[in-house]
Amino acid sequence: MNRARYRLISVAVLPFLLALAADLTAYALLRDRLPDPMAGHFTASGRSDGTASHTSYLVLVVVMHLGLAALWGVVAGTTDVAVRGPRRLIIAGYATAGLVGYLLAVVLVANAGAGDPARVRMPLWQIAVGAGVGALAALIGRLLLRAVPVPAPAPSLGSDESPRLHLAEGEAAGWMRRAPSRVLFLVGAALLAVGAVLLLIGTRLNAVVGVLPAGLLCLALSRPYVTVDRHGLTARPSVLPWPRIQIPLSDVDRAISRRIEVVAEYGGWGYRFRPGRSGLMLRSGEAIVVHRTDGREFAVTVDDSATAAALLNTLAHRAEAGR
Repeated sequence: MNRARYRLISVAVLPFLLALAADLTAYALLRDRLPDPMAGHFTASGRSDGTASHTSYLVLVVVMHLGLAALWGVVAGTTDVAVRGPRRLIIAGYATAGLVGYLLAVVLVANAGAGDPARVRMPLWQIAVGAGVGALAALIGRLLLRAVPVPAPAPSLGSDESPRLHLAEGEAAGWMRRAPSRVLFLVGAALLAVGAVLLLIGTRLNAVVGVLPAGLLCLALSRPYVTVDRHGLTARPSVLPWPRIQIPLSDVDRAISRRIEVVAEYGGWGYRFRPGRSGLMLRSGEAIVVHRTDGREFAVTVDDSATAAALLNTLAHRAEAGR
């Protein structure tokens, strides 16, 4: 890992570590004035409708900030340093750290000196102030990113040619690879951690109905199988029979292998749509790109994509010749 990569990761995780330090410092300064339990949840009108112990608050602060730091660290560590798209995500991380850190600290300030948690109020204008803090943090992040050099983009893998894999007459072949996504895995793990914290502090309905299932789904979709065989190109989850994406051989015009930057080209991770193209974007890196007979394009990021593209071209040509 080169120096530019280390700098990018450091800049990406810095705001969350600073927000964690600020919230823990605020707790240490106000601890003697905080009720136990203290108001930990508020309605839209600003009234307290739930309490949290000091321990559950500290666990939430640590898990929240370190989980977000890990997520943004993976983004910075797995994207191309030469692409400017991920830098916008890092700036968004600064805004997120500023907003979340401010709101968690304001909860402490609102509770300080309150004997009864039910009397604690959290006015909605605090969210607007938090957004302002996030905007200021984003500006600081943008300035810090100037210290990270932008190297020349790496050359793409493959070309516009249609490579083929030699197969003898009547010989059958297949190709299969897992396409793990560290980002999706980390998001799933972070959601499970947040769900565990919600269970710990007593917010059982939100944890069971929302966060925990979302975390499990992210983990289930984080390591899909990609196969090339007589049925065409197929991508499906490792542990679920669906959702399944399949491009039959009759729809394949040609396939190539090239490098894809998911943020710059597709705007993010997951199943993405763009005019005239779609793709299963799990990480930046090499991908098999299928040019379909109707002019559209489908891509999936996976290792050894050159072999997959060559085999798919061969099988598609054989299927066309046999019709």
